[in-house]
This record gives sequence, structure tokens and C-alpha cells, in this order.
Amino acid sequence: MEIMNAFVCKRYGSPEILQLQQCKVPTIRSSEILIRVYATSVTNSDIFIRSSKVAKNLLIPFRLMIGIWGPRKKIIGQVFAGEIIQTGKSIKRFKKGDKVYGLTGFSLGAYAEFKKIKEHNSKKGCVSLMPTNISYEEATAAAYGGLLALQFLEKKKIKENDKVLIYGSASTSGITAVQYLKNLGAEVTSVCSEAKFDFVRSLGADKVLDYNNDDSIKKLEKYTLVFDCVGKARGSNLKKACSQHISNQNDFISIDDEALVLSSERLERIKEFVERGVINPVNDRIYPFEEMVEAHKYVELGHKTGNVAVTVAT
Repeated sequence: MEIMNAFVCKRYGSPEILQLQQCKVPTIRSSEILIRVYATSVTNSDIFIRSSKVAKNLLIPFRLMIGIWGPRKKIIGQVFAGEIIQTGKSIKRFKKGDKVYGLTGFSLGAYAEFKKIKEHNSKKGCVSLMPTNISYEEATAAAYGGLLALQFLEKKKIKENDKVLIYGSASTSGITAVQYLKNLGAEVTSVCSEAKFDFVRSLGADKVLDYNNDDSIKKLEKYTLVFDCVGKARGSNLKKACSQHISNQNDFISIDDEALVLSSERLERIKEFVERGVINPVNDRIYPFEEMVEAHKYVELGHKTGNVAVTVAT
């Protein structure tokens, strides 16, 4: 029996609940591939799954979906980048040795040295060849932030010189959104803390607003689109005021508006954007695998800039 190292979460709780253990390497079926995971990410979704700290009205649905007393899938983690080491008999898109990235969906399991996943999109994950010009750690940022941002922005027909406000522009999805919109020729106003002004300007933001400063409300303009990249649970007076600066309420969108769509086709488009230099993924910090608990503690503080990656193997 082959053994791998993995972080398991047997019950809900603080970051310390995560334990590094030895587990069986997954056995693949004909429609699956086995990936040697080189990097993963700690996302806000991972924090919710580990802690079960969700809004009271969502607690029962969350527990029914994820697990009553703890996650049904004891190895959690949703984002991966790595190399295919084995393919099932019916696999057509990939071959052994391909470098891939993606999300695990309801199957979770990215906090491990090996992860199996289906070749085609499902609620249990999506996978694509990763960009050739970035590291595994950067690929996890591109996958998560890219899927989140483009799912919403690709629906909107943003034109050159359209004014778009990105609330939470220093988040993983916000960073992707700013760069993607600038490539379309939009005028981008970035909302973040004042300490991150220079950073978002380096991404291409035309104007910056501090969500901590109510004086920023006076600087709001009329926008084609307002995109909330931090979610509805995190608000401010500035965010409330944004709804008065759009023509139609449908022009205020949030990453919480719908479930994340797991799309390998979108991952392929993200790959092209990264290789062309349109999108440059950003990691705030990179932790070694054995410091997964510390990575969770840092993300839980809520002050990260971009992605927090974890190197699973070197």
C-alpha cells in the first residue's frame, strides 16, 4: 500500500485542528488522473470548511453539505498545481508528465501529496494544463483568482473606457479582475486599504479609494459595473454607497452571487492570459507544507494581498 503525507481535518475548529498524517495514495479509475501535488492554496473557502464559521442562516445547509460534526472529506483543500503521474485507460486530454492546475470542488483533497481527479468537469473538480511561464505556487493563484473573477466578468460586455469599480482589488480575484479589465481598456477604480494603493496602481488601477475612509464616498463616480471581490459578509459605508452609483442594480455583482463554476475551458483561457502577460498571479506568502497551520492563521486574519500558497513538494 502506497502512503502519502496529508493534512486532515477530523472535526471543525481552529487552525490547530489540522493534523499532518500518513494516508493511502488514491487509486484511480479509468476516467481519472493521479496528480503529484506540488502546491496548493489556503483560500477563504478553506477557512470556512475547516472552521464551519458561516452565517447562522447558512449553518445547517453548510453542515448538511460538508459534514455534521466535521468535513466528510477529511483531507480538505480546493486548489492544486502539480504533475500527472498516472492516467486512467480512457483519458484523452492528458498524458503522464503533464503539468496541470485546477480546483477539487466537493471532492476536496488538495492538502495532500497526491490527488486524483476526473478528466472532465464535474462538481468534484476541474483540471487543465497550467501556464508554462509560472511556478506551481503562482499557478494556484491563477486558478483560484482567475476562475472567480472571470466567471462574473466574462458575462459583462465591458468596453474600452467603461468605468468599473473593483471592491477588494487586492484580493486574489480582485487582482485578476483589475488586470483583465485593463486589458479590455476599461477605466478601473480600485477599492482597498490605503497601504495597498501603490500595489493596485502597479496592476494598472487608474484610481484608488480607501474603504476605511468615508471621505472616499465623495469621490465615487457613475460606473458601468461594480464588482465586489470580498463577498457580502464584509461591508463598509463605501460599499453601501456604491449601489447609488450604477444605472441598474444588476450592475452590482459579488463573488457571493452564485456558486463557483468549475470549468477547465476557463482554466485554459486563464492559461493563455498568463502566458501572454495579461494576468500576472500574485502570492502574498508561500508556506512550506509542514506550516499549513500557520498559513491558515495568516489567511484568517483577513489582511492578505492576493493568494497564500503552500509548497507541498519541491
